[in-house]
Amino acid sequence: MIYFDNAATTIIKPECVIKAESYALKSLCANAGRGSHSAAIKAAQIVYEARKAVKNLTACDDVAFTFNCTDALNTVLFGTAKPNGHIVTTIYEHNSTLRPITELNRRMNVEYTAVRPNTHGVIDPADIERAIRPNTYLIAVNHASNVTGTVAPVTQIGCIARRHGIPYLIDGAQSVGYLDVNMREIGCNYLCFSPHKGLHGPQGLGCLCVRGDSQLLPFRFGGTGTASQALSQPKDFPEGFESGTLPVNSIFALIAAITHYQRLSLNSKRNLAVCGDTLRTELSKIAGVKIYGKYSTLPNIVCFNLAKLNAAAVGNILNEQYDIAVRCGLHCAPLCHSFLGTLESGAVRASLSYHNSMNEVEFFVKAIREICR
Repeated sequence: MIYFDNAATTIIKPECVIKAESYALKSLCANAGRGSHSAAIKAAQIVYEARKAVKNLTACDDVAFTFNCTDALNTVLFGTAKPNGHIVTTIYEHNSTLRPITELNRRMNVEYTAVRPNTHGVIDPADIERAIRPNTYLIAVNHASNVTGTVAPVTQIGCIARRHGIPYLIDGAQSVGYLDVNMREIGCNYLCFSPHKGLHGPQGLGCLCVRGDSQLLPFRFGGTGTASQALSQPKDFPEGFESGTLPVNSIFALIAAITHYQRLSLNSKRNLAVCGDTLRTELSKIAGVKIYGKYSTLPNIVCFNLAKLNAAAVGNILNEQYDIAVRCGLHCAPLCHSFLGTLESGAVRASLSYHNSMNEVEFFVKAIREICR
């Protein structure tokens, strides 16, 4: 199989990640922070080392481990919610942001403004600033669109957030591992991501990174291993936001994934950029192919449609006749598809990783040419 669905999850994991998770499952899966015996202490040390690795990767002050990126985003969106308040966001957001905001509107009358891109398909920071109201309490921005790969000007938006004293949330699901994401430079308060995408890490784990005082109220409730005499949920970060047993095996594998990413050669990064650029360029030469997203895009995501076939049909043909895996449909981003005019048809997304090759790109382009004919 040629796997071009890496924006959903990377299917090939580095050997060091596989070995780390396997070793942890066999030897290290005690309950971190829930005992004073040697196994629990060893598990807690792993969690501590993983926090250090994430801090080094993102320049955050602290990190809470969650179920996935969606869980991390929910934790911030519900943990900062203010009745009758207002959130500034964008039409590029994933449903992991839009649906919690919609629920906050139902529960607490929270309103939101979804900023649309400019004529180049890029979010204009000035439009973010114009959307701010007196009751705006959060700016939530998708660093890179999971549909088109369009990258937001997050640092400029960070300057605006600081100037207005508004907490700033970044959805880094698609960017971490493909872009250098430094919270200090961006100026964001919260960064959410999952290791199983750009970092080629394990599934079942999310990271909620914080700079400064978290100012979050707990989103989930239960055992934390701290303040066990209290019936109310601790508010200290990160322990108060990590109810239940942590997946020590995935957390140990996360350390390996971060180390692997930080040791990636420039050749690997260049190869991904060349493969992505070639894919976009060659597809654009085929009559009947429409590509979405032209400016400021990640090199590894190419979103397109064919003139005479809907997205689902293209995906089925690629799967059944060419053994190629892509993502077809609405990609859990309805406002983006509405903006693109693909709400009814959906779109085809080919997304590469560091493990894809130029031969695979060439085979894919050939397959699309044949389908168009």
